[in-house]
Amino acid sequence: MKLEYIPLDKLFVDRTNMRHGRQAPDVSDILPTIRARGVIQTLLVRPANADGCFGIVAGSRRFHASLVVANERRAAGEVDPESLLLPCGILEAGDDAAAIEASMIENMARLDADEVRQWESFTRLVKEGREVDEIAATFGLPDLTIRRVLALGNLLPRIRDLYRSEKIDRATVRHLTLASKSQQKAWLALYDDPDSYVPTGHQLKAWLFGGQSIPARFALFSLDDFAGATIADLFGEDRYFADPNAFWTAQNEAIDAARSTYLEQGWSDVVIVPPSDHFHSWEYEKAPKRKGGRVYVDVRSTGEVTFHEGYVTRKEARRAASAETSEGHKPQRPELTSTLQTYVDLHRHAAVRAALLGHPGVALRLMVAHAIVGSQLWTVRPEPQSTRNDEVRESIETCRGEAVFDRHRRAALDLLGFSSEEPSVTGGNGDDYGVVGVFLRLIALSDENVGRIIAVVIGETLAAGSAAVEAVGSEIGIAMADWWQADDAMFSLLRDREVLGRMVGEVAGETVARANAGEKAKTLKRIIADHLAGNDGREKVENWVPRWMQFPPSAYTERGGVGTVAAHDKVMAARDQVVQPGTGDMDAPFAEAA
Repeated sequence: MKLEYIPLDKLFVDRTNMRHGRQAPDVSDILPTIRARGVIQTLLVRPANADGCFGIVAGSRRFHASLVVANERRAAGEVDPESLLLPCGILEAGDDAAAIEASMIENMARLDADEVRQWESFTRLVKEGREVDEIAATFGLPDLTIRRVLALGNLLPRIRDLYRSEKIDRATVRHLTLASKSQQKAWLALYDDPDSYVPTGHQLKAWLFGGQSIPARFALFSLDDFAGATIADLFGEDRYFADPNAFWTAQNEAIDAARSTYLEQGWSDVVIVPPSDHFHSWEYEKAPKRKGGRVYVDVRSTGEVTFHEGYVTRKEARRAASAETSEGHKPQRPELTSTLQTYVDLHRHAAVRAALLGHPGVALRLMVAHAIVGSQLWTVRPEPQSTRNDEVRESIETCRGEAVFDRHRRAALDLLGFSSEEPSVTGGNGDDYGVVGVFLRLIALSDENVGRIIAVVIGETLAAGSAAVEAVGSEIGIAMADWWQADDAMFSLLRDREVLGRMVGEVAGETVARANAGEKAKTLKRIIADHLAGNDGREKVENWVPRWMQFPPSAYTERGGVGTVAAHDKVMAARDQVVQPGTGDMDAPFAEAA
């Protein structure tokens, strides 16, 4: 291959180039680099005609970025003839297939450098005297990105090697940047001990902070005056309190100071809502200071504190409204007797429910309002997802399903006009005001948004372990591998050697299962975990899910005692009783009623 510098005006994108097209490609990511250093990587070209022009086989984006830079310099009157020359490797004249292959190899065989290799290179640049902002300008990256990569230098070399070889993930590395050198060494000791639990991801943060990690952004007090220590991750995004007890001492003092300030401003009371309780907006009504409004201070176990100014309970609001109505007035005889009122109520009720038959959209919204708030006839409670096992609780809180559902719950709360920090959409106190308020809000929403709220409401009130969960999962066709992967919590709960042996057969094959039939449960778990992670030379198994977690579920033994299988049996029994499509006119009853 012959190497030459070729003028820009003698180059064009060859039709064999992978990026050949009518529109110029996006070059925003490489433009800063070419402005600062020009084109360094050689373009691949081939002779086009006798006029000395060359078609670009690989390097279209570098070419277009160079055109942009050349036009900028012309406009500024700084045209340098040398800047209009690009380094090119000239391919020998050949057929189109060879040129296409060269283009594909150059574009597709490129592998982005991982962060550890970037750290090695950026560190060399820093040692050569480059500043962070200079490196950022050269590579077209934000300063913070460069600082994050350089921060990896504060990790022990072996942790960087584990990250480079993809044995630990990005979340684990980020949390390890919060650790001191001694904590990093302690973590590596756990990692090397096959019998020890190794905290990773979110569990690692809890391990580093003794179970509670409180972000510095939640502090009501000045960090400059705080006597305790805070730790920042080396990526520079988050900062946490090293001692939760010291944080709460300072935070409670700040809350007390805020309470005194509110009382001095004339508020009737300031109520501290402890972490064990929550401030539910639908249980209160707004009330100004002059009418006895209070300030409710909602304190969360995460350290976050929210001040709700000017509220009274709904019961107090009604009592006050009743007192205003009767004050200074002689009690009057009601216009309707109780019996006549019952007569009116029942006839209006009959008319409304008959008319609702012609307005299913309105009926649906009213039903959702009752499901959210409740009434004297509706009692709806959210699934508590309770467990006494800390590992199970942590596993559920950090799983993908909970993260996705929480985002949609917050969106539903926002659509309903509630605070996005409410712990649930459902679970109101069942009063008329709440039902009507939610109903009117739903009337104003589109069918699509109401449908999204319904999905959240039924999700919150769907009983865990019920046949309904099984029926919905089977109907939708849920693939549990999309939502779950084996974690430490599951392995710590697995103790049955017969079940473990059959799991080994699933992930490692029956030959391995028979060879390890007499091994202890710990060994069988390690074989399964190694195959799932692809460790110790074992073939990696993707998307494995235990039989009793799948839809539909099954058991590993004939002993019974698998709740999901029992729930599935109920679904199948109920399915046999349902009229199947094609065996009768299921709409006939409504047609006859009409």
